[in-house]
Amino acid sequence: MPRYLLALDEGTTSARALLFDERARVVAVEQREVAARYPQPGWVEQDPREIWDTQLRVARGVLERAGIAAGDVAAIGITNQRETAVVWDRATGEPVYPAIVWQSRQTAAICDDLKARGLEDAVRARTGLVIDPYFSATKVRFILDAVEGAQARAERGELAFGTVDSWLLYRLTGGREHVTDVTNASRTMLYNIHARDWDDTLLKALRIPRAMLPGVRASSGRFGTAEAEWLGAPVPVLGVAGDQQSALFGQRCFVVGTAKNTYGTGCFLLEHTGERARASANGLLTTIAASHLEPSGGAEYALEGAVFSAGAAVQWLRDELRIIDSAAESAEVARSVPDTGGVYLVPAFTGLGAPHWDDRARGLLVGLTRGTGRPQIVRAALEAIAYQVRDLVECLRADSAADSDTDSGVAMESLSADGGGAANDFLMQFQADILGIPVRRPHEVEVTALGAAALAGIAAGTWRDRDEFASAAAGDEVTFEPSMSPEEREAGYAGWQRAVERSLGWSE
Repeated sequence: MPRYLLALDEGTTSARALLFDERARVVAVEQREVAARYPQPGWVEQDPREIWDTQLRVARGVLERAGIAAGDVAAIGITNQRETAVVWDRATGEPVYPAIVWQSRQTAAICDDLKARGLEDAVRARTGLVIDPYFSATKVRFILDAVEGAQARAERGELAFGTVDSWLLYRLTGGREHVTDVTNASRTMLYNIHARDWDDTLLKALRIPRAMLPGVRASSGRFGTAEAEWLGAPVPVLGVAGDQQSALFGQRCFVVGTAKNTYGTGCFLLEHTGERARASANGLLTTIAASHLEPSGGAEYALEGAVFSAGAAVQWLRDELRIIDSAAESAEVARSVPDTGGVYLVPAFTGLGAPHWDDRARGLLVGLTRGTGRPQIVRAALEAIAYQVRDLVECLRADSAADSDTDSGVAMESLSADGGGAANDFLMQFQADILGIPVRRPHEVEVTALGAAALAGIAAGTWRDRDEFASAAAGDEVTFEPSMSPEEREAGYAGWQRAVERSLGWSE
């Protein structure tokens, strides 16, 4: 029996491939950056061909690095940047427009029109989301408007829409499969998370033909087979989940009330709410969690808070300001000063997500004095990530307090951390300090890819069920205990809130 699971992790800034063994341990990793383009302020686009080519290169590379043949791989699992929209020609497989990335604000006017038409309540009730450029639906509308003749072609069934998972599956299977999973579907602003089907009311409102849309499947199951030409032998694709739901699964957050935060380009806090689609009164989203349940038979849900710019703020320090050479260097620079000297960075480069949902907020660096220098600004960028996560935790706490008669109304006693930013000890310690609760980092921080591998592995029989996977994946963790006084914690957070207030509504 093949021993390995291949996880394809297509993120916002890089494509990665990871091999896992039956003990849920990483055998090898291969990674390449994926370029983004910013054709106008607030716009973020990528080349779908580059996404595919880069992902294929790292998939081949990780097998070569590990000295493993494709025939030794039991299954492929895919996890991906969510909400990013790709539209392509079904006949040729060629994209008709660049991929519009989840961070992009270029559909703000379309969102304003939907709000003016009074659709906010309908969107929230059907999809669990808010009307925002973040989600895929308005991106599709933008592409159909931008490309001459695209609307008519879409209505004739000649064009296909998909999130990045669908795009990769289409290419991997030689165009035989146009499918997605429930977690990615639930982030499009077109999928009814209660009826578990594409929503005709929203499709009509946005004039998006149903013929463009992929079929929707459970996160663990058969999605097709990667053709032999890509890896050297045919390999089944048996797991797909959007990156944040994949991380929730990889962190083994299966119990109601368990939560994780992923520190990547953005930050995403998810709390499992079981088979109940729990609504938030505090700016969080209701979304579908990754599971084996078929869309027609049931679903598991989560509450989610989204921070658009987390690791992106550190990339900004490196690539635009050029005051650090690497993300890893940021921790050392931040520790070189005792505090920021009152400096706050609000990294609203593409607006603010939860709880503000302000696509016209913009970045702000405030509190500067003549003594402000490189260390204070670097430290402020790392602290900003932790402050934004606290904003999300405060929303969860408020929702739990209002819902204390249910199992989900429980106090968060600790936070599970993962993603690239979780390797930054300074950030993890400051996160624990500003939350006032322990932050737990697993031994294996590659939980986003691990979740995809687990979903594929359960379908392949590597593990009987998710409990057996959880036992295999259990291991040591590092715990960061809060050490900041309550007075210092609240004073710092109050300053952050003042800074955020000044960033709201900046762009007209």
